[in-house]
Amino acid sequence: MTGTLINFATVMVGGVLGLLIGERLPERIKVIVIAAIGLITVVMGISSGIATKNALIPLLALVIGSVIGELINIDKGINWLGEWLKKRFSRADSPQNFTTAFVIASLQFCVGPLTILGSINDGLTGDYRLLAIKAVLDGFSAIIFASSFGVGTLFAGATILLVQGGISLMAGLVKPLLVSDPHLSMAQQPRVVELAAVGGVILVGLALNILDIKRIKVANMLPALLVAPLIVALLNIFGIPINFGLG
Repeated sequence: MTGTLINFATVMVGGVLGLLIGERLPERIKVIVIAAIGLITVVMGISSGIATKNALIPLLALVIGSVIGELINIDKGINWLGEWLKKRFSRADSPQNFTTAFVIASLQFCVGPLTILGSINDGLTGDYRLLAIKAVLDGFSAIIFASSFGVGTLFAGATILLVQGGISLMAGLVKPLLVSDPHLSMAQQPRVVELAAVGGVILVGLALNILDIKRIKVANMLPALLVAPLIVALLNIFGIPINFGLG
């Protein structure tokens, strides 16, 4: 869990810095930096999403996963948790800011290809380079989120420990479910590629929230991350090729 601990530390440091300098940063600086974070999130999401070998797989995964997420209403649960934390720990923040910071930061830090691939690599081989790159990005994001939305950003660090740490610790158990070709690296495994592609699409949805373009219940799409590799596994079982790409 070396990479996860580094990531957690950068978010904590960034969040504290954001709280300390928040009042000194002009609002226009916060707005433009949040826009920059939103745009780079779009780029990261698209670059991962277009890596799919068959666009039908992330499409089906997102439709099925979103229906599951909507039925159990993950978004409501995360917002409830944010409200509960606000009541227990918030002092100066407005109710909206604490929950917004917790939800957006948690999703920003824990959804996407770097989270998935980085956590698996860290858990299986101890290679935490991907998570180290992610840690730097998350640290800067934490500064801006904390300066704009407040202390709720710091509590998203617990989400990093839970999600990334959980993936890393269970990597040995998860590996047989993700590896279908022992001759390919983890990043090239079809099930991992499609899982990361779904994560990329979810990142784009999160970016729309960050940029305040459209409110999307991104959290309700999270079950799609589990559905995607299952679809690939079923195609493998029935001998159906998946390499059709986006074209």
